[in-house]
Amino acid sequence: MEDYAENYAEPALLPEIEEPVNDTEPDEWAQIIEPSGETAIAQAIPEGILHFRTMLSAGVPWHRALLEAMARWILPEETINGRQYRYLLLGEAFDWLLLAERLCSDVNGAIPAEETEKLLFSGKIPNTVDEEQFRDYLGPSKYRAYMNFRYGVVLEEALQLVSEEEVRKRHMSRSYADTEELIEESYNRLYGKPRRELLKTFQKETKKDRRRNLSLSDLKEFTYWLHKRRINLWDPARVASDTRKAIRRLELLEQGHTNKSSGPTLGKYPTAQSP
Repeated sequence: MEDYAENYAEPALLPEIEEPVNDTEPDEWAQIIEPSGETAIAQAIPEGILHFRTMLSAGVPWHRALLEAMARWILPEETINGRQYRYLLLGEAFDWLLLAERLCSDVNGAIPAEETEKLLFSGKIPNTVDEEQFRDYLGPSKYRAYMNFRYGVVLEEALQLVSEEEVRKRHMSRSYADTEELIEESYNRLYGKPRRELLKTFQKETKKDRRRNLSLSDLKEFTYWLHKRRINLWDPARVASDTRKAIRRLELLEQGHTNKSSGPTLGKYPTAQSP
């Protein structure tokens, strides 16, 4: 299988994906006019939820109904009962499991609890859906945004873990204390600056209010922003090497889930090869 790390491209430059069989699925995201409040568009029942309910009532398998509902979803974010759901990070990365959580909570009890848990905590769906079918259900635009999330957030977090472990190992060999500076050093190795400086730059560029605490979605956007910075900062050989490290680390993390539950983990990466 082709090694993705060797041909790694910035998410915005991912190759075009073939059109799905059903080309009536909407691929565009609506614009939020008032993202800070529960707007009229957020208060109305989205088409995706109505479709999800209808399909489940008709006896359609829940995973198919869920993916079809995602294909029809157009809100990049919404606020429900005081909680903000941001599904499209920085306009490019689709947090599909957050949308899955939103949809599943709307039909509480309609999906077996064990299968819901596997989906939301491990990204696993029944074996009847493979990666190609998953892509076709979502449509090209959302699938590309989904892959941006996989590589720009999930894999980037694995790379950050690798860097932190490498720095900690070196510190231990020199009998250094395990302090917060370890994190700053690991970020400096990956992104050229300490985390605190990078965070300030991110907040300034994205116009985040520095007086409030970062939400989980803010942190995911920060990770995606760091991913794009790293791609632009280093040469392709360095990027490919780091990507292989992250893939290997993520595979180790996912092995435990694979042994405990059935069903495919979507967005699997090609087996990492040695540099």
